[in-house]
Amino acid sequence: MPGWENQTIWLGHAAVTSATAHHAAERYARGGVGQAGVNAQPFNAWIDDWRVGSQGPDGLADLQLRARDKGFGYALRLTSTHPPVLQGDKGFSQKSEQGQASYYYSQPFFQASGTLDIDGQTYQVSGPAWLDREWSSQPLTANQSGWDWFSLHLDSGEQVMLYRMRQKNGEPYLTGTWIDANGQTQMLHAADINLTPQGTAKVAGRSMPVRWSIRIPAKQLDITINALNPNAWMDLRIPYWEGPVRLSGSHAGQGYLEMTGY
Repeated sequence: MPGWENQTIWLGHAAVTSATAHHAAERYARGGVGQAGVNAQPFNAWIDDWRVGSQGPDGLADLQLRARDKGFGYALRLTSTHPPVLQGDKGFSQKSEQGQASYYYSQPFFQASGTLDIDGQTYQVSGPAWLDREWSSQPLTANQSGWDWFSLHLDSGEQVMLYRMRQKNGEPYLTGTWIDANGQTQMLHAADINLTPQGTAKVAGRSMPVRWSIRIPAKQLDITINALNPNAWMDLRIPYWEGPVRLSGSHAGQGYLEMTGY
């Protein structure tokens, strides 16, 4: 059958994290037989009963997000009146001195609302959300071991994205974006950012930095972030850590941290 000869394999990860629990799941499916795929207009991406798709004519301005697995599930609506934000240099995000890069945009102004199921309890939830879209044909360099990625919602209405590409030898490659409350961006370079691990936890047999100091002097930002749940390990075929973080210091807010390669 032609559909089964399709060489596209789709992968999806879903997770829910609270202060005391972390659930993660993954789905793989082949394109061409209807089990998984993407439609561009109107935007709709799915794997089995997991789905993210447009609810109106404005593309990423109004999305419905659904996923469910053992121990958790959610059905959320994501809306924004701001356009997406281009990361890096007009969407070109460099990741190494050797020129590794991606095309990269975000929607950090989403407001989410809907239902969340976790461990047999259902909750009505609402709050800020962040969508990232990044693609590249280039792998990490041979000297890069992984990354630490931060997305921060400040209570002032500003947003911050930071990317720390760790190297086996030498200093990490550090970059980021400051996004003001109106969606205007300013690219951040390594000289603009002081990003330092402050404390670790033993997670899945690994020492993970779950407490960080972040300083951006030009923006008067001097904060400490702590993992809401240090045990937010994605124990999947491609394992990594990701979960919500709390902010304290010069700015209040909330955020998300992803760490790979540990």
